[in-house]
Amino acid sequence: MPGITVTRAQLSEAVYEEVGLSRNESAELVEAVLDEMSDALARGESVKISSFGSFAVRQKGQRIGRNPKTGEEVPILPRRVLVFRASHVLKDRINSGAGQ
Repeated sequence: MPGITVTRAQLSEAVYEEVGLSRNESAELVEAVLDEMSDALARGESVKISSFGSFAVRQKGQRIGRNPKTGEEVPILPRRVLVFRASHVLKDRINSGAGQ
């Protein structure tokens, strides 16, 4: 189901229209929020946004995978992955068709 992608520029424009800051200030605000979220996640902290959801970093252990072409077993190294869990408010809004 292809959709429209929301970009940083669109977020900045929305802040500009809703809050009344200048376009430059709106862009700086969006960048500051995204930078703070990224930094917190890089430190291993969770980021929770009320009525939206939470972002967290999980550690995945090493495991054995397979190359689908050759069937050869290949080790998949341990890594950290970003996970997002939507809030019930967001899930309800999506399922009710709001915003269409």
